[in-house]
Amino acid sequence: MKILIIGFTKIKYMPYLNFYFDNINKKNEIHILYWNRDLKGEDLTKFENVIFHEFRCFQKDDISKITKIRSFIKYKKFAKEILKKNNFDFVIVLHTLPGVLISNVLFKEYLQKYILDYRDSTYEWFFPFKKRIGRLVKNSKYTFVSSKGFVKYLPDLEKHKIYISHNLLLDSLNHRKDREKEFAFSDRIRISFWGFIRQKELNISIIDKISKDNRFELHYYGREQQIAFELKEHVNNNEIKNVFFHGEYRPEDRYKFIQNTDLIHNIYFDRNSMLSMGNKYYDGIIFKIPQLCMKDSYMGQRAMLNGIGLECDPFKADFTDAIFSYYRSLQLDQFNKNCDMELECVLKEYQTGEQIINECTL
Repeated sequence: MKILIIGFTKIKYMPYLNFYFDNINKKNEIHILYWNRDLKGEDLTKFENVIFHEFRCFQKDDISKITKIRSFIKYKKFAKEILKKNNFDFVIVLHTLPGVLISNVLFKEYLQKYILDYRDSTYEWFFPFKKRIGRLVKNSKYTFVSSKGFVKYLPDLEKHKIYISHNLLLDSLNHRKDREKEFAFSDRIRISFWGFIRQKELNISIIDKISKDNRFELHYYGREQQIAFELKEHVNNNEIKNVFFHGEYRPEDRYKFIQNTDLIHNIYFDRNSMLSMGNKYYDGIIFKIPQLCMKDSYMGQRAMLNGIGLECDPFKADFTDAIFSYYRSLQLDQFNKNCDMELECVLKEYQTGEQIINECTL
C-alpha cells in the first residue's frame, strides 16, 4: 500500500503521529506531509524509508486565527497537489483543520479510504465548519478522537466507527520507575508545566498566586514564543523568585525533570482545552505524579473521578491553599493504585486503536 500521513506542524510537535506511524505495516510505502513553521531543521532519522513532503512557510503559533488564513490557503494548495499527484491507497489526517481544508479531495478521491484524527473543537461554533466535520466523519473509514469529551460534536449515526487515540508516548512506559529511583526531595512543593506555553491571562493568575506563597515553586519547560516571553517579563519585572523558565526540551528530557516535580501543572482554560486530553495527563498516570486540572474541565473531572489529580481554579483566592491541602492529604499507596488502574484502562483503548490502524494498512 501507498499511505500518506498528513500533519499540520513540524514532526517534533506532533507526538500523536507515533500512534499511527508505529502501527502501520512498514512494508508499505509511507509518506508524511508536514508543515515546517519555523523554517528550522529537525532530526527525522528515526523515520526510516519514509518519503517526506515538507511545506515550508513561516508561521508563529501564538497569533490570531484570522492572521493565519493566508498560510492556511498556501498549505491547502500544497496538500491538494500532493494528494492529486500521487495515487495513495490510504490517508491519515492528523487534525481537523487540514481535514476541512482538503475535504473536497478526500470526498472525491479517498471516500472510505482515510482516517480522520479529531483533536480540536475550536471552530465547532461555526455551523458550516461543524457540518463539514460531520461529513468528514461520515465518509471516513474510521475517526479517532483524542478525548471522549469531543464525541458530543460528532454525528450520532457515526458513533460506531469512532475510537480513542490517546496521546500516549509508549517509550515513557520504559521509564516508569525513573522518578521513584531518582526522585529529588525539596522543602517546597514543585509544580511543573511542560509543553507549548500559552494562555497568558491564566498563567499570569497562576504565577501571581504562586509568587506570594513560599510553600511552592513553579517551573515551565517548553518552547517559548511571544506569550512565554511576556510571562518571563512579568516574572522579572515583579522580581518573582520562585517561578522558573527552562526553555525547549526533547521528549526524553521529561525523564529528568519529572524527578524534580511534585505536581503537574495541567491547567488550561479555553473552549477546546476544557474538553481535551493533554499529554501531561498520561505522564501523570505513567510516572505517578498528581496533576492539577482546571475546574469543570474534562480532564479535571476524569482526574477527580479516578483519584489521580485535583480540579482547581487559578482565579480564586484560595488556589494555593486548596493545592497545599490536597497535596498534604494524599495517600500515596491508594494514589499509586489509582494511577495503575487508569493506565490499564487507557492502554486497553490504545491497543484497540493499534489493531484498527494495523488492519487498515495491511
